[in-house]
Amino acid sequence: MDEPQENPQPEDISNLKIENEGSPLGANLSGMSSAEVKEYIINFFSTLKLTEKQIQCLDEEIAKWQSRMDLAGSKGLAELVLEAENEKNRLIDKYAALKTEAELLKQQIEEMRRQLPLLASCDRSIDTDLLEQELLIAAGRMPGDEDKVRAERRFKEMEKEQAANAALEELKARMKG
Repeated sequence: MDEPQENPQPEDISNLKIENEGSPLGANLSGMSSAEVKEYIINFFSTLKLTEKQIQCLDEEIAKWQSRMDLAGSKGLAELVLEAENEKNRLIDKYAALKTEAELLKQQIEEMRRQLPLLASCDRSIDTDLLEQELLIAAGRMPGDEDKVRAERRFKEMEKEQAANAALEELKARMKG
């Protein structure tokens, strides 16, 4: 079996807009649009799947070199045993590095998964200006009539105050007379 292809490092895909602030694993999705988040997560999943495929290939390669080592040992060819053992050890080191990388990718994916509900709630946040405009339209007013609404509110307050003062004066007059 041929040696597996080089695996793209997670750093290669992290150039999209990664921010390490507040995220120990470098998987902070804040500030990204929904499309960017989707592409970013897909890149992590793709890298994880490639890494897992390479781990599987390396596992097969390690078994192949173990079998070659055993064969050379049974034939008494110490030189070939040493070469097979060196190749097997090199593959084991690469295997361990890829296993570590896969675990890191899984942790980053899990961290991003936990951030998704927060991002979804941000997408659903209320634009108060838009809501105010829609309420004005629903009330039969046009956007831009806010000054008229404020003036109307002030007049109502003044009318209430005037009515309260008139009632107070009337009460005072009754108590005197």
